[in-house]
Amino acid sequence: MTFEEKVELLRKRHEELLARPNSPVEESNGVYRRYSNPVLTAAHVPLEWRYDLSQQSNPLLLERIGINAAFNAGAILLDGRHLMVVRVEGVDRKSFFAVAESADGISGWRFWDYPITLPEWGEPATNVYDMRLTRHEDGWIYGIFCVERKDHTAEDDLSAATAAAGVVRTRDLKTWERLPDIRSASQQRNVVLHPEFVDGKYALYTRPADGFIDTGSGGGIGWALVDDMENAVIGDEKIINTRRYHTIKETKNGEGPHPIKTPQGWLHLAHGVRNCAWGLRYVLYMYMTALDDPSRVTAEPGGYFLAPQGDEFIGDVGNVVFSNGWIVEPDGRVLIYYASSDTRMHVAESSVERLVDYCLNTPADGLTTGASVRTIVEMIDKNRGK
Repeated sequence: MTFEEKVELLRKRHEELLARPNSPVEESNGVYRRYSNPVLTAAHVPLEWRYDLSQQSNPLLLERIGINAAFNAGAILLDGRHLMVVRVEGVDRKSFFAVAESADGISGWRFWDYPITLPEWGEPATNVYDMRLTRHEDGWIYGIFCVERKDHTAEDDLSAATAAAGVVRTRDLKTWERLPDIRSASQQRNVVLHPEFVDGKYALYTRPADGFIDTGSGGGIGWALVDDMENAVIGDEKIINTRRYHTIKETKNGEGPHPIKTPQGWLHLAHGVRNCAWGLRYVLYMYMTALDDPSRVTAEPGGYFLAPQGDEFIGDVGNVVFSNGWIVEPDGRVLIYYASSDTRMHVAESSVERLVDYCLNTPADGLTTGASVRTIVEMIDKNRGK
């Protein structure tokens, strides 16, 4: 096979993957439905990013730059286009951001020609990841993401790191302006910008932590108001959604994408983490807050909303689902983009109506076995007409 034939075969197989149809899975709990195929994987990354396609400099057609995963994507509907800002991780462990686009939000996802060249701020980041996108009422689209740097107070510990919330803003996802990292007394990951002003200020969902990995005294999802995003400083911070013993969020929890506004309140998607024999188990859960006070929780269904299933259990970090992006269609349909096991992106489909119904009418966690059984018995009696 000639060099040109080998390149043509690579392109043919890549195009077949990109054009692969995606159909809904028949089994459903009524709240959402999954789709049969991942929407993005490492194999979706353009060939030009991975291969030197010159016969002169790469006569054996070896892959020069390996891609390990495509996951944890922020999402937005912009000018009728479904867009994700994807965390792409190379085999060197360094993550970067890249935009992928789809006409229907379900299939046919393709990366733009180039990854995002992210402007630096302060000490250059060793790693960046998990961008949340918020179209704010001030007219900007903000991206808040985790910035990882070496912890210079522990130079001898090569795993010691610090986490901060980096901020960029854009109008088109092509030109990005870097703003200073959010200043906080604690380390911050999973910071999300609320889409509206609250009391004339920008509102942030936070996740205060004592360390890079351990939450320590951090009690859960926080809430803070800041004067501006060009120099955001977190001062007063209160926990609005707490971690609890023997629940899906015993170890830690964090906000997913920014909440969706509905007549009944704000819909929130978050992740909860607990320890198990396999390590840390990540699942997704939902809650709602009041329209007039987005920091006041009004409903929280018990247990998880979505957990790993089938092949989703397996990947770089197993037993994990994570979401930092969803899109609301004009007709109320909601496309929930989630990653499985730090490896690939999936989509689940629901609607605002179904998600509100789920939040308002699913029993809360009673926090004991006895309470759980009583809740089940009450529904059995109701179904039997008692």
